[in-house]
Amino acid sequence: MPKAARMDMAALRVALFSGNYNYVRDGANQALNRLVDYLLRQGAAVRVYAPTIPQPAFEPKGDLVSVPSIAFPGRGEYRFPLGLSASVKRDLAAFGPTIVHVASPDIACQQAAGWARRHDLPLLASVHTRFETYPRYYHLGFIEPLVESLLRRFYSRCDALVAPSEGMAQVLRDQAMNGDIALWQRGVDRAIFHPAARDLGWRRAQGLADGEVAIGFLGRLVMEKGLDVFAGTLAELKHRGIAARVLVVGEGPAHEWLTQNLPADTIFAGFQKGADLGRAVAAMDLLLNPSITETFGNVTLEAMACGVPVVGADATGSNSLIVAGETGLLVQPGDIAGFADAVGRLVTDRQLRSRMGAAGERRSAAFGWDAINGTVVDTYARLIGARGGPVRRAA
Repeated sequence: MPKAARMDMAALRVALFSGNYNYVRDGANQALNRLVDYLLRQGAAVRVYAPTIPQPAFEPKGDLVSVPSIAFPGRGEYRFPLGLSASVKRDLAAFGPTIVHVASPDIACQQAAGWARRHDLPLLASVHTRFETYPRYYHLGFIEPLVESLLRRFYSRCDALVAPSEGMAQVLRDQAMNGDIALWQRGVDRAIFHPAARDLGWRRAQGLADGEVAIGFLGRLVMEKGLDVFAGTLAELKHRGIAARVLVVGEGPAHEWLTQNLPADTIFAGFQKGADLGRAVAAMDLLLNPSITETFGNVTLEAMACGVPVVGADATGSNSLIVAGETGLLVQPGDIAGFADAVGRLVTDRQLRSRMGAAGERRSAAFGWDAINGTVVDTYARLIGARGGPVRRAA
């Protein structure tokens, strides 16, 4: 990772807008919270504007100002921002940011972008999700070009974008979203995710025999994570006579669908966090991640850090992390037979699993959070400096 340049951080004031900062836990908002924590530790001032609920998934880092919102139709666990109220705008003006950072394309972030433009402030957007791919999982694939067009309209207003992987950055370039795209990759907490977290006692308590191979899924249980491909791959393995168990770590609205479409002896470990999450991931013998909606693939990196080889879709969520044939295997998105081939290789070859897992663990060591978040600060400084702003690089 490139080392972040030292800066005069006391002059940096960041207004961060997000559609979900802490009310539902996911990889995107955990990355945003880590960024805010890093900025505060460096002496910067940060104000976060996002929807809130009485009992969020976790405590937020920094000062969080509630943005008016309603439950998202059909997905009540998510909130739909209604825009910036008069009180939010007053708070924003009183805070006096030197840069505005928007983290989703919702109406509140769009209004924040307009506010930044009117006040001649630099505007950065971070891209966390491939929203244009979501309609295909709800039988609405025909509107994908429209969604992409709306995203282009939003992102083209920004001074720059930051993407979590070079693969995602290239997708954004190909879609003509913006001409200035930098990288903000993701890190992994090595105190939680490491090979020593594997606990045979925990595996046995879940019903896994020592000699059984556990194919893992990690993440929220929602269809856009590629659950149809995951279930289809397991069905194909069964058809081929390849024996393995399934370990699902996570919770979500598609839980019932999975129980109906995965083998009857599937182990559902539910939602895990902290050291318990690291233990659950390390309990896997391989991770199957067929999702194409991620822009980075936090779960891929977490599995690698635990020494668990990954079979992933050759898409933005995994192909910037997996070195094919070395740290894991890549398969064309949606290719169930191809996924079954790759998973079958690892299930039946213990030495291959061991070799790829060790290589993945070594590769994961390069992803440290502070160095990664320092690259965002460099982008802030570049954009503020282009306007002659107060933040400057220290001598």
